[in-house]
Amino acid sequence: MQMLYDSESFVVVHMVPDEDEDTPDTAGPQLARHGFEIVDKRSGKEVYLDGSWAEMFQEKILDWQKNTPTQEEVEDTLDGYAGLAQNPVIVH
Repeated sequence: MQMLYDSESFVVVHMVPDEDEDTPDTAGPQLARHGFEIVDKRSGKEVYLDGSWAEMFQEKILDWQKNTPTQEEVEDTLDGYAGLAQNPVIVH
């Protein structure tokens, strides 16, 4: 897990599977997939992007690395994804 962004409004975490982690044989074959968790601090909700959503978000991050956006541009993009957030943040 790697924190990519943290502001007053949002947190973005890149979730990467641990390839060294032992999984029980009874679990069956598992695909190592990465994803992004976006937490909207204002609403207390989060959305997890994986699959094609994660790939699209990764493209956005790569674009940001080439062309440094303003904080407002980042927040506007994250706000668009926050509209998908339905799950309340639960502290474990």
